[in-house]
Amino acid sequence: MAITASMVKELREMTGVGMLDCKKALAETDGDMEKAVEYLREKGLAASEKKAGRIASEGVCLSYLSEDKTTGVIVEVNSETDFVAKNPVFREYVLQVAEQIAGSTAADVDALLKETWKFDTTMTVAEALSSKVAVIGENLKIRRFEKYVKEGKGIIVSYIHGGGRIGVMIDIDCENATEAVEEMGKNIAMQIAALNPKFIATTDVPAEFLAKEKEILTQQANNDPKNGKKPANIIEKMIEGRLNKELKEICLIEQPYVKDGDLTVKKYIESVAKEVGAPIAIKKMVRFETGEGLEKKEENFAEEVAKAAKG
Repeated sequence: MAITASMVKELREMTGVGMLDCKKALAETDGDMEKAVEYLREKGLAASEKKAGRIASEGVCLSYLSEDKTTGVIVEVNSETDFVAKNPVFREYVLQVAEQIAGSTAADVDALLKETWKFDTTMTVAEALSSKVAVIGENLKIRRFEKYVKEGKGIIVSYIHGGGRIGVMIDIDCENATEAVEEMGKNIAMQIAALNPKFIATTDVPAEFLAKEKEILTQQANNDPKNGKKPANIIEKMIEGRLNKELKEICLIEQPYVKDGDLTVKKYIESVAKEVGAPIAIKKMVRFETGEGLEKKEENFAEEVAKAAKG
């Protein structure tokens, strides 16, 4: 497969690695972007995937919670510009979409678009979207959503950061869901927004994920000349140590609690459970970051002016 300059540029932006190394990685993996990232990580060149999901388009993530906090929705709606993302008309529309989803049985966006729009039953959700595009003057897209309906005792908590740049929602089990539990939920949602854990607990980590991470860490260790004379059992312990450290970083309840570094999130939850006199568990969590994984349209103002001048 021919390796293009745009492919090299994309991999460089994802990993922060130099152009030549990116080109070599793509050549070695026949242009497969995911395998190229793994290749660079194995070589110790790309330490993590922190840049892989960079913000690449505009819009907002907003949420809706029922009054009893047993139904929650988080939705991302994209716009073309940040100017529109801050527009009160656009934001009010996004909140309406979230409320629509709360009363919907749709499992995905395609099904949602076919439903009757609750705020004007003469049109579908798709037609309401088209109407809003005409009013705002930009292309808009309902990209994704997540809906939680509480099963059993407890509450759903949401948190919106940066005016809609990041949205978090968590489902909390607790027989005594007091204000203290709700406050705890807000604090943990802020933790998720800041540190972006992949899993709630180490027991939730799939075996395939563990195997792949161990494979990458093994390749890194084998490619490090400092490890050349170390016994195999020492290298194995070193790999296990690095894997355990990584799990503490990506599993929510194992992370240090951001508001008190002396506690883990697990210990913080246990302290609140003791206060309210009932066990507390984080059942589910979701974190949306506006535009993550989407390619941002690059504007060249000089070219735009030149085209306009030519008529």
